[in-house]
Amino acid sequence: MDAKTAAKDIRQGKVSPLYVLYGSEKFRMNEFAALLEDHLIAKEDRDFAVIPFDLSETPVQAVVEEAETVPFMVERKLLLVRDASLFTAGKENAKIEHRVELLSEYMQAPADFSVIVFLVNNDKLDERKKIVKAAKAAGTVLAFNPLGAEELLRWVEKGFKDRGCAVAPGTAEALVASAGTGLQNLSAEMDKLCLFTGAGGTVDAAAVESLVHRGTEQNVFTLVEDIANLRLDKALNTLYELLKQREEPIKIAALIARQFRIILQVKDLSALSYSQGQIASQVGLHPYAVKLAGEQARKFESQRLRQILSILADLDYQMKTGAIDKVLGLEMFMLRLGA
Repeated sequence: MDAKTAAKDIRQGKVSPLYVLYGSEKFRMNEFAALLEDHLIAKEDRDFAVIPFDLSETPVQAVVEEAETVPFMVERKLLLVRDASLFTAGKENAKIEHRVELLSEYMQAPADFSVIVFLVNNDKLDERKKIVKAAKAAGTVLAFNPLGAEELLRWVEKGFKDRGCAVAPGTAEALVASAGTGLQNLSAEMDKLCLFTGAGGTVDAAAVESLVHRGTEQNVFTLVEDIANLRLDKALNTLYELLKQREEPIKIAALIARQFRIILQVKDLSALSYSQGQIASQVGLHPYAVKLAGEQARKFESQRLRQILSILADLDYQMKTGAIDKVLGLEMFMLRLGA
């Protein structure tokens, strides 16, 4: 079962007695936990019906004991258990003794008045552990991995819709280009944009451009995109904007080199018929970043990319040894690419 199906079941009143949520997308994990809370516990009951635990400070047997205790004045209670590393391959906190066998026993006959949600801060579970196998047999184990490129854009568009805003074509792409792929940051920016347009208003790329602050990495990506399309005036303007923000020229050069290195990696792996998801996993990037790097990669030959990286390596040496003025070196590099 995936997270979307599990969420649909919850809205239909089909709730599992136990959930194990894991993956790198903590924001979506928290969203899922909030969905459970909204559908299980009335707002006025949450102070005593939603019970948080942290397994880095509390033994798991305390969670089991609470789950087996009949709730007071409410039909059901929700136990949110964070830092549940007992499901992963990492070392557990030696100061806390977790009696995992008690949790395994509980999973075989869970209380019908308690729902336990374990939030695991890890990309993978340790499939060799008995407790993982027991969780899969007794409850619902859900992975929250990075959204694919198209999924991310749909998530943004849905986020605007849920906030009562319409979106003009290209707005989702503009927002991701400016704010990055972090869901927490994207959510905050959507809140701000919808507040600006008002209920029923339409958010467009111009609003994103004027209201959303671009991070250094996003600016460098735009700079490389402008270089690839021979828009040197725009590339230089972005460079000067970064310098106005007091970004160190050596750092800017390093980020440009990183982006060209990513483009080369994506190009080489694509030539080997790797999928977008496989490349993202191999390179350690979000799938949307891989998609954009793939689009940039089509504008360069592999040999040209290697030449650019060699030029950047030489520029880095010259800047660090004082052989060239740092800003002048960056300007000459960009003009050389456009020649």
